[in-house]
Amino acid sequence: MTGGGAGRLKLDTARLARTDDWMQRLMDDGRFTGSSVLIAQDGDIAYQANAGLCSVSRNRSYERDTIVRIYSMTKMITTVGFMMLVERGLVHLDARLSNFIPGFSDCVALKPGATDAGDVEPAPTPTLHQLLTHTSGLTYSFNPGILAELYAGAGVDFGPSTGGLERAAERAASVPLAFQPGKSWEYSIGIDLIGRVVEVISGRPLDRFLNEEIFEPLGMVDTAFSVPPGKVERFADCYTKTPGDPLLCTDEAHSSAFLEASVETFSGGGGLVSTLDDYFRFGEMIRLGGALDGNRLLSPATLALMRRNHLAGDISSMGPASFAEMPMDGMGFGLGGAVVLDPARARLAGSPGDFGWGGMASTFFWTDPVEQLTCIFFTQLIPSSSYPNRAELKALVHAALID
Repeated sequence: MTGGGAGRLKLDTARLARTDDWMQRLMDDGRFTGSSVLIAQDGDIAYQANAGLCSVSRNRSYERDTIVRIYSMTKMITTVGFMMLVERGLVHLDARLSNFIPGFSDCVALKPGATDAGDVEPAPTPTLHQLLTHTSGLTYSFNPGILAELYAGAGVDFGPSTGGLERAAERAASVPLAFQPGKSWEYSIGIDLIGRVVEVISGRPLDRFLNEEIFEPLGMVDTAFSVPPGKVERFADCYTKTPGDPLLCTDEAHSSAFLEASVETFSGGGGLVSTLDDYFRFGEMIRLGGALDGNRLLSPATLALMRRNHLAGDISSMGPASFAEMPMDGMGFGLGGAVVLDPARARLAGSPGDFGWGGMASTFFWTDPVEQLTCIFFTQLIPSSSYPNRAELKALVHAALID
């Protein structure tokens, strides 16, 4: 492992070094094959460490420049791109999705207490704000409920090889909503559809738009929807926790669906790969209010709007028993990410206003506006609910804050 120096930072280096032991235990306990961590305060890296293997079969170590699937950490990037269009007066948050994807013009939603996917009633078209906050009535095929089978049967999937974003959006419009828009919270494909809205408004494919508007200005040189041939050796394998094998390799780098030749659908909700330093630059832009190194993507006011809770209460007050990357108690939702309302109710070390999100392969990041932290954890294990690594890392970081 390789750690950094805390310098003038308000972090106890000895306490922060406990993270070394924690990362080793993650491997000793058979949770992960390896991982990488970056912890920064006021823009200075206080700690960076790599441990274990990103590929067991290739005996390749996790390094600072290892490329990983960030899955749902894509959502905040897509949301930033969308909010750039909002700032230009090209779209507003209360616009209806049908203005951009006509298939959503005549929506229906499951009736309360429905026991059959055909038990529906008319519903208004979700707004773009509802898509961004997961209150649209859309869902995921892995969420509990009677729509899971319907989603699977209709091919509502935004994976890399699903025929392109426009066709994927059309398939999503063919199934009912899980509930009336605005009436509940359920983790969903909403920001995948926001990605398609960005394409329609900008007239550019989502990969090109994000590259030109976000990645190039921020210097995110390894972030993309696919891995080119020259970077495959740096690409991590992905593992899945199964009943028979807690570390089953299910997506090997050299045959991955994320290879450049395989990708045809640009999933704004979960399709990007990235590196620790690339996502650190994105996280710093969030922490600093929309700009980094003289490149302004959003105004401070717009970034502040993203970081506010857009729900009437916390997620648990309006959330069914669906999957989420974060706790629901004491946690609100902003635009593209979760916001901590009450660390005690969330039972999670942190500050009110912490803003971040995770990914399906157990990756995680957050920014802390009180302590001015940007923290990133990378590994590759599906599902992200396998272990409490997010709560454990937050506890380690906060235990090191001494001033």
